[in-house]
This record gives sequence, structure tokens and C-alpha cells, in this order.
Amino acid sequence: MDVLDIARWQFGIVTVYHFLMVPLTLGLGMMVAIMQTRWVRTGDEKFLRMTKFWGRVYLINFIIGVATGLVQEFQFGMAWSEYSRFVGDVFGAPLAMEGLLAFFVESTFLGIWIFGWGRLRKGLHLTALWCAVIGSWISAFFIIAANSWMQHPVGVEMGADGRPVMTDVWAVLTNSTALAAYAHTILGALVVAGMFLIGISWYHLWRRRRDGIDTVDATGRVVIGETDAAPGRDRTDHGVWIWSLRLGALVAVVAFLGTVVSGDVQGKLMYEQQPMKMAAAEAACHTGSSFSVLSLGDPGSTDCGDIVTLIEIPGALGFLGTGEWGADMPGIRDLEPHYVDQYGATIPDDALYGAHAGERIDYVPLTWVTYWGFRLMIGLGGVVALGAIVAVWLTRKGTVPRSPWIMRLALLGIVAPFAANIAGWIFTELGRQPFVVAPNPDASGIDGVFMFTAAAVSPGVTVGELLFSVITLSVVYGIMLVIEAYLMVTYIRGGVAAAMPELDAPHGDAGDGSDSGENQGDVLAFAY
Repeated sequence: MDVLDIARWQFGIVTVYHFLMVPLTLGLGMMVAIMQTRWVRTGDEKFLRMTKFWGRVYLINFIIGVATGLVQEFQFGMAWSEYSRFVGDVFGAPLAMEGLLAFFVESTFLGIWIFGWGRLRKGLHLTALWCAVIGSWISAFFIIAANSWMQHPVGVEMGADGRPVMTDVWAVLTNSTALAAYAHTILGALVVAGMFLIGISWYHLWRRRRDGIDTVDATGRVVIGETDAAPGRDRTDHGVWIWSLRLGALVAVVAFLGTVVSGDVQGKLMYEQQPMKMAAAEAACHTGSSFSVLSLGDPGSTDCGDIVTLIEIPGALGFLGTGEWGADMPGIRDLEPHYVDQYGATIPDDALYGAHAGERIDYVPLTWVTYWGFRLMIGLGGVVALGAIVAVWLTRKGTVPRSPWIMRLALLGIVAPFAANIAGWIFTELGRQPFVVAPNPDASGIDGVFMFTAAAVSPGVTVGELLFSVITLSVVYGIMLVIEAYLMVTYIRGGVAAAMPELDAPHGDAGDGSDSGENQGDVLAFAY
């Protein structure tokens, strides 16, 4: 492995790990805000308990997410300095907006929310949480706007030094790629949060059945019980989990339908802007209109004859690419000559490329990654929506079946939307290769704005330095993963009582707005 390979592995490891936290933070934050809004409006104690329980889980994930996200900023200068120089004039604006206008707002208001329990009026305290959640969504937009410029560079002109100079920040922020990707990301995050609520709520409802707290009558309808054997295991506790489960199911189904629409928009844009990526995602070697549901063989081979399509839908690829059923879409072998004519057959003989100068350029990305990444993203999303609908049906009488296997399946279902998000990210990023900034093939007049990945690596780093950093980061991230898993499992298994110690007090009343209910056991009590 050379410097380029190790640098790409390092960035991939760091980014995938960080991206595990991002969708849960974006989606769960909105869920907690909705729960607290319901509590403020109704005064119902179950919504207070929901807010505090899910709020603590949200904060654990947020803290780890911030720690892992900061490392990505350092990587730009450490391993990708040439890339940073190339995109710096463009990335400066959205990243500054993300830091100053969004992240600081998010962090400040989140701190007010954490330490404001019982110290602020309910409405003001709720406003702080909404500001934090909206700040996180705005923060995500600026990051996606920057990433989308790498997929579809707009709003710039080439400077005298051969680097793009931003001339229209509005064009960068309203980039069609950014708007579609942002909608898709937010909806995907809501799917993650919805399935997270379903899995954890199912587990607690199942525990109530296992412990004999809840039973069912002759019709199978729940008979809600309570026990003094453990704090918080009362009738309100049942309401916490059944409401959380149904909220999660509703959000997961609606958000999945939204991802279908936004994903369709993205697919059509990709066929316009990065046709090779979408041809590789379909293992479409030649121009045609059939959508491959399943292809086998070696999609990464240079010989398309190694790919055997087992199941296909005639005409569907044309609809995916243009909205017209049966329209022909360009294939890999027909696109390759165009790319060679436009951008050259070999890496330019330039000092920036070092030992890679003069190498033959392979414009076809790792097709097996794009092909299966595309299908995993769609397939797992469909599994989540189906699982959410089944969960609502199985709990229609107010509780869950006693089967431990179904409970384990519900918990395992939490993984599916995370995997779908990661598959989508990998498909988007690896499908752009061999470019780190993809060329813009439209008629905007800025087709010359692109950068090969081989030119983006820091020229001063060595294989040994990058190996040391990637090993160190992997070890540190492994430790952080253990810490997060421990905190998550501990507080999730503890239920509402773990987030509200006042429930164990002999005379505590968590729902009356008094000191016993709000000043004890703040959401982030473990931090101070």
C-alpha cells in the first residue's frame, strides 16, 4: 500500500465511524423535542419521562459524535493538504457558517437545555431544545453543501493559480445536488431514529411481559399492571414505551417514503452529473434501459462479459435516470471514451501527483461496491419500513408478544437503517473515484474544475506516518466505541429510572413541575 491508499483508508474509517453518530443525533434530537413539546402542552407525566430517557441517550450519542467529528477537520491538513488548498476558497464559507452559525448555536442551546431543568420556565426551556435541534439540522446542511460541491462544482471560476475561486456563494448553497442530498440525509436520519425508538421500546415492553407486570386478557388485549419491586415500573411506564414505539413507527414509515422520493431525485441528478457512477451502480456495461435487480459475477472486472444479470426489469433504468420508461441510459463501455477524451488517459505529468504521474486512469469505480452499496441502501430501507408496519400491527392490542426471538429481531432491526445510511455514503463517495472533486459535465462553462484523488494527498507525509495515525485512530475509536456501547446499554437497560432517579424517592412526583420532579436527576447528571 502507498500513501494514497492508506490516506483513503484512514479517511474512510474515521468518516464511517463518525457517520454512525450523525443520523441518530439528527433524528433523535427531533424526537426528543416533539416529546417535550407534548409534555409542555399536556402536562402528561409519560411525556416528561420519555423526554428525559430519550434525551439522555441523545446526549450520550451527541458527545461521542462531536469528539469523532473533530478529528475529520484535522485530517484535511494532516493527510489531504493539497485537497485543502484546492477546495479552500470554496469550503471556507460553508464550513465557517457551520462552525459559527450552527455548531455554536447547537452547543450553546443544548447546554442551556441540559442545565436548565427546573431553573427555566417550561416554555423557555423547550425553546432552548428546539434551537439546539434546528442548529444541528442547519449544521448538517452546511456540511452537505460542502460535500455536494465535490460531487457537482458550481459557483466558481478557475483562478490564475489553477485553483477554483468562489464567485457565487448562493449557487454553492443552492446547488441542486446539495438540496437533494440534504433532504435525503435528514429523512434517512429520521428513519434511524424511528427504528431506534421501536427496538428499545419493544425491549422494555417485552421485559414488562416477561416480569409479569403486564398481562393479556382472553382477547389478547393488554392488562397494564405495576410493581413496587423496581422504581418506575408503573402504569405510566407502559405508556412511555407504547407511545415511543408508535411514534418511532410513524416517523420511520413516513421518512422512508420521503427517502424514496428524494432518492429518485438524486438518481436523476447523478445520471446528469456523474453518469459513470450510476452506470457502475447498475453494472450497466452497455447503453440500455433495463434495471438490474440482481447481477452476479465480477462487476469489478475490466471485461463486462464476466457480469451475468439474473433478474432485470426492462425499461426501469430509463425511468430511474430520466423519468421516461424505456429511455436508454449510457453504459460503462460507452462512457469510458468520453471520459478519456475529456480528462485524459493518464494522470498528468505534474509534481502534485508524485509517483502516480503518468499512470493509466481507470474511470470505472469499484463497481461491486457501488452496485451492492446502492442495493443495500434501498433494500435495508424497505426492510425498515416493513418492520415498522409489522411492529404497529403486532402491538395493536397494547403490548408486544412474549417471544424473546421477536424481541431480539426488533433490537437487531436497529442496525438496518444505520447500515443503509453507511451503504449510501460509501456508494456516494467511492462512486466518485478517481476524482476527489468530480468534473461538472453540464453546460455551466466550468467543466475544468475537477481534481484527481491522487493529487489530493499531502506531499510531505510518509507511509510510516500515515500507518501510525490510522492505527492510533483505530485504537482510540475502538475505545470510544466500547465507552459509548457501555453507556448506551447501561442507561437503556435501566429504563426511565436510570434517567430519573427521583422515581426511586418515596414521595417524589416527577410530573408536577416541582423541585422533586425537575431539579433531581437532570438529564446529564452523570457529567457533573
